[in-house]
Amino acid sequence: MTRLWGRAFIGGSIRERMLITIEEGQIGEIREVAQAPSDAAVTHDLIAPGFIDIHVHGGDGADFMDGAEEAVARVSSFHARNGTTALAATTLSASRSDIRQAVTTISRVSHSSRQAAEVCAIHLEGPYISAKRAGAQSTESVRPADIHEIGNLLNEAPHLRWIITVAPEIEGVRALIEHFRGRMIFSIGHTAADYGEAVAALEWGATHFTHLFNAMTGMHHREPGVVGAALVSTAATAELIADGIHVHPAVLRVATLAMPNRIALVTDAVRAAGMPEGNYKLYDHQFSVTESGAARLGDGTLAGSTLTMQRAVQNMVELAGLPVEMVIPMASEVPARI
Repeated sequence: MTRLWGRAFIGGSIRERMLITIEEGQIGEIREVAQAPSDAAVTHDLIAPGFIDIHVHGGDGADFMDGAEEAVARVSSFHARNGTTALAATTLSASRSDIRQAVTTISRVSHSSRQAAEVCAIHLEGPYISAKRAGAQSTESVRPADIHEIGNLLNEAPHLRWIITVAPEIEGVRALIEHFRGRMIFSIGHTAADYGEAVAALEWGATHFTHLFNAMTGMHHREPGVVGAALVSTAATAELIADGIHVHPAVLRVATLAMPNRIALVTDAVRAAGMPEGNYKLYDHQFSVTESGAARLGDGTLAGSTLTMQRAVQNMVELAGLPVEMVIPMASEVPARI
């Protein structure tokens, strides 16, 4: 049994002198106590729920696409050390065999431990995306949606939750959404769709947007684009990469205020997270990390991030100027609900 005493985020607000009892990894009791009991650990840090990252590729030199058990363990352990208690292991557009190998490995070792974040979901970021908006992904691996491919992958990990990023304009995506909605979360992303196509995808059953503003059509006052469809939606959720590089801090603030209680902070972290400057591999691409922490291909295209969830929360407070009481749910409650 572990007991913590200090300042804690409870029920949407920060409360002082809170005693939290943890037994076998579960919170057993929360109550206000004027003074710390002798057997409680006193902390001057803010006690908050564990963070949930629904879009993370790697960290500590490893990537889920490596298809190795050691890689899953390294990535999960690294992000646990940085505040993440659960995550969606995220794959990229790749060959059928490489995606299947990654999914099979993730499924086999998706268990929680005290040292690692729980792998609670798999996020397929592609391959049914737009080659025009592929970003740092392999355009050679982009292909039409295939119901049979997804059915086979689902059978590899029936115990996990599933998210898939798709471009609405790609052949077969509507049929895919209508066939599997209810079994997996469909997220709009890496897309050249216009506003109408994005709205149509929501009507088909999509409920989420992958890294809002990035790798999608932006908002113009005469063509709202995918971003506009997200901002005016009434129920859809969306991801934000709050590293200060992918999205300007002012825009982070705009999105949060436009979609209250529907923004999930994500890292989109790649294997370079937690590693020194240098050159790294992202499936079949090489990218480099500079002093700024940005991960880019040789042509300047962003290749994921080196972000952690802890840093993302800090950035939303320090760069976007949002109250911590508003930000913590974006890293915990909202992704848990998704």
